[in-house]
Amino acid sequence: MGKFSRKLQKLHDTAPKVDTAVLVTIIRQGETERETEEHLDELAFLTETLGAKTVYRFTQKMEKPDIRTFIGSGKLEEIQSYVEHFEVDMVIFDDDLSPSQMRNLENELKVKIYDRSLLILDIFLNRAQTAQAKTQVELARFQYLLPRLTRMWTHLERQRGGTSTRGGSGEKEIETDKRDIRNKITLLKSKLRDIEKQGITQRKGRKGIVRVALVGYTNVGKSTLMNLITKTDILAENKLFATVDSTVRKVVLDNIPFLLSDTVGFIRKLPTHLIESFKSTLDEIREADLLVHVVDISHPNFEDHINVVTETLREINAGDKPILLVFNKIDLVETMPDEEGIMNMSELELEEANYLDFPSLSDAYEKKTGIKPVFMAAASGLHVEEFRESLVTEVKKAHRKIYPHYLENEIVDWEMKETDNSSQ
Repeated sequence: MGKFSRKLQKLHDTAPKVDTAVLVTIIRQGETERETEEHLDELAFLTETLGAKTVYRFTQKMEKPDIRTFIGSGKLEEIQSYVEHFEVDMVIFDDDLSPSQMRNLENELKVKIYDRSLLILDIFLNRAQTAQAKTQVELARFQYLLPRLTRMWTHLERQRGGTSTRGGSGEKEIETDKRDIRNKITLLKSKLRDIEKQGITQRKGRKGIVRVALVGYTNVGKSTLMNLITKTDILAENKLFATVDSTVRKVVLDNIPFLLSDTVGFIRKLPTHLIESFKSTLDEIREADLLVHVVDISHPNFEDHINVVTETLREINAGDKPILLVFNKIDLVETMPDEEGIMNMSELELEEANYLDFPSLSDAYEKKTGIKPVFMAAASGLHVEEFRESLVTEVKKAHRKIYPHYLENEIVDWEMKETDNSSQ
């Protein structure tokens, strides 16, 4: 062996190790194969957002989850063999696990176990920027993990989502960590109360001005739209939960000032207690005069996404707000051809085509919301003016509710001054 070859042998790979993961879900009665794949695609996207690589997917048809290990014993053995053979770092479930299920699964599989909520919480933790968001997420994560604490989740102060450790400490260390976590929860609650007092003071200063909140499923283009309206440079990525912190900007359109906030995106199976960890985002939505619901119309499940957001708004007591529906990313979909175009298509082409009928879609959702939807592409600037006009129209409506008689008040004041002057 030459000198050069011996030198190469001493070199080590300095690139950070990417954790590997397998995904697990159960197929319930009535759920189609396509729905299962779509749900796993989303879980894989979440896994990628955390920084891990999905290497395999496991599914099992079950009426209800196994009370002990969520999945059946045969499927558990299959996953165990795969994890051991390919040295997989973590197993991620598309549902929430009970504390006992998480402990049992970790004891069987000997790797870190994530359920859907814990996965999302770790993504939130990595993406939070402000002191309030970081405190909220840490508190929610500790509260969620405390009853589920196992050997793989000890030394939480060093865990920042995605790092896995094989093996772990004993039961005594787990009890010590639990005591530490309880102390941290107490401190975080105290810190959060102080931060929220500041937030209440800030929101009091916003009274008397129209407030608009961007809402929608995660990764639909809210931040891109925010940048377009406010001419700012808020982070906009093709990743789930690119925006975690609530961002508020003052905007003036047609001489009407209003506050526009970009909020954290919603997602399927996002438990309310996780959303509640973002009280600042909830307050922006609850106290808004108008919600701009952004929808990625290019997504095959966009109607399901609309339903998820609508239901979530209802759960947080914001379902009665006026909603301007914005169908974004229209440049990525095919629209319904005219009659002549349809006549020239074969039956097979018509059957396989996935056209969207914008006029019919507009009529259907206008009946639901009472406001005519907007179709646009924020990234390319397509139909931006139509969106601007619709936004101004709805902001003016909200402005008139806050100041219904502001012109009349000016006239009354002027008439009173004239009367006072004439009597002198």
